[in-house]
Amino acid sequence: MSDLAARFADAADRVQQLPEKPDNADLLRLYALYKQGSTGDVTGKRPGMMDFVGRAKYDAWAGLEGTSQDEAMQAYVDLVEQLEAGTT
Repeated sequence: MSDLAARFADAADRVQQLPEKPDNADLLRLYALYKQGSTGDVTGKRPGMMDFVGRAKYDAWAGLEGTSQDEAMQAYVDLVEQLEAGTT
């Protein structure tokens, strides 16, 4: 496992321990960056109109299409560190 992959996995564990829940915008960014970093570009069909949460998550992930997995992993680690410091 590369150093970046190890820091990404550690950040994914630490995000569960944040003292307060991030706001919805940060939660969507976390989700999208995690999916892009762990899976790559978005897959599957866009959820239907009535699946508001699923659609928002899909759209956030799709917005990162073309971002390399390494870039997404680094951005995820950076965002978790900002949330831990309370500077988002």
